[in-house]
Amino acid sequence: MMTRLLPYLVMDGNAKEAVEFYEKALHANVIGVQTFGEMPENPDFPLPDSAKDRVSHAMIKVGETDMMLSDTFPGTPYEKGNHVTICIMADTKEQAKDFYDGLQEGGQVTMPLQETFWSPAYGIVIDKFGVTFQISTESGQ
Repeated sequence: MMTRLLPYLVMDGNAKEAVEFYEKALHANVIGVQTFGEMPENPDFPLPDSAKDRVSHAMIKVGETDMMLSDTFPGTPYEKGNHVTICIMADTKEQAKDFYDGLQEGGQVTMPLQETFWSPAYGIVIDKFGVTFQISTESGQ
């Protein structure tokens, strides 16, 4: 079993700028940047124009460490101090569910564990200590 914990920075509309900053300041290698506008369309959840240029997901590599970033969705509350989360990358859906179930005990579910277009099992939980965890499964597992 190989589980990875990754820092995940949540920005308020300036994630592209942050990626460029970390690329220069930390000599980071940019793995990829995707905007909300580049995501597959969902007719049940139309994308407002104000969201299209915001970053839905970015990954950079600093030395041997991966770091992920995204912007908040327009209208989502953003408060400095709670914009760093931990992303747990699980090997399997079963492992993701185990982590998800464990962390939600005494905590709060922000997004139910579910299949997404990027992960077979993804969910968000704020644990009983107020730490936000994104649980994701390596693609195809």
